[in-house]
Amino acid sequence: MNELSQKALQMAWESLKIEKEAIEQAMEYLDKEEFIKVATALSECKKIITCASGSSGIAAKKFQHSLCCIDRPACFMSPAEAVHGGLGVVTDEDCVIMVSRGGKTVELLPIIDVVKKKGAKLIAVTENLNSPLADNADFIIKMQIEKESDKYNMMATASYVATIAIFDALLAAVMELTGYKKEQFGLIHPGGAVGERLNKK
Repeated sequence: MNELSQKALQMAWESLKIEKEAIEQAMEYLDKEEFIKVATALSECKKIITCASGSSGIAAKKFQHSLCCIDRPACFMSPAEAVHGGLGVVTDEDCVIMVSRGGKTVELLPIIDVVKKKGAKLIAVTENLNSPLADNADFIIKMQIEKESDKYNMMATASYVATIAIFDALLAAVMELTGYKKEQFGLIHPGGAVGERLNKK
């Protein structure tokens, strides 16, 4: 292995270490009382809407799909489509989850205003507690990322992994609060190897 390859491997392993630590740190800084309030709200609302831009948007889409997999009606609302009529999906019986590390993503600001006017519960996932998103949120899940895992500390890497991990933790809590059963997943997931395993006669 040449020197360049060794350096590349070193950076790759450092990335894994940073992302592992980002998840471990989440277990320390998450507010347990606020977390269970959010999980309860997600368990009881009529519909869950996730909304974010960029890599946060990809994490929000994954969470939306996971929620549907546990029989919690959910949809992803693209910020671009939201301000062109997509906000019609929001009702006062819904929870809207927005992800923005800085809490002031320009594309989200007009959406926040409409969500509040329509009376939906707004859940913020953010690092910035002094931001428009946090100021308007009914519930806040605080993130705290010390460093991204790329060499320039600028890509959504560790923050993306931490967001996914937080969403997966919420999923686990909601499954417990709603009494979700494996048989329910078998009904709505007949496809693939998972569906075959769950629906064996």
